[in-house]
Amino acid sequence: MESLLIPVLILLLTGIAVLLALRAFNRRTKSVAAANSSNQRVDQAELARTAAAKLTEEEHRRLYALIAQGQAMAAIKLYYEASGVGLRAAKDAVSALAAYPQPFQPPAAPAPEHDDDDVPERFPYRYRAIASKGDVTREVSSNMLNDEIYGRIRTLAKSGDTEAAAMALTRHSDISIKQAREFIALLDD
Repeated sequence: MESLLIPVLILLLTGIAVLLALRAFNRRTKSVAAANSSNQRVDQAELARTAAAKLTEEEHRRLYALIAQGQAMAAIKLYYEASGVGLRAAKDAVSALAAYPQPFQPPAAPAPEHDDDDVPERFPYRYRAIASKGDVTREVSSNMLNDEIYGRIRTLAKSGDTEAAAMALTRHSDISIKQAREFIALLDD
């Protein structure tokens, strides 16, 4: 009997070790799967946002109508044609849009570039610029002028570029080029 006790104990200890190793392996596998699942959800949500941004309002409406009707192939075809991406990318995008519905977001208008004097901006107030020399006084009142623009016009006039100053003043007010030249002439100090 003693001769069987040692092999049985070895067999029992080996079985316990195998069970503990399997349990640890299963825990690790579950934690890795959970981490991958959460990363995949984030990736899918981001994919849905970028995919929706590639659609016009009409395409967006039609795509979600097809998804709601269960017409996945037609939705993939619509997205494929609308976005110009590959077929696999279109399938992934449509599945992400179905899993994470996105409202239509109109494309953001590009921020206007403020080129010095190209397109005048209208301000909610009227700016008054007054120039005088001797008995002659001229006034320009406009809601397209402000201190910064008037400062640039004065700098152009004082540097001797009176024609550019007069053109800038006509762009930012409702006066004629002749009136602008008369006004700029009064700034030549």
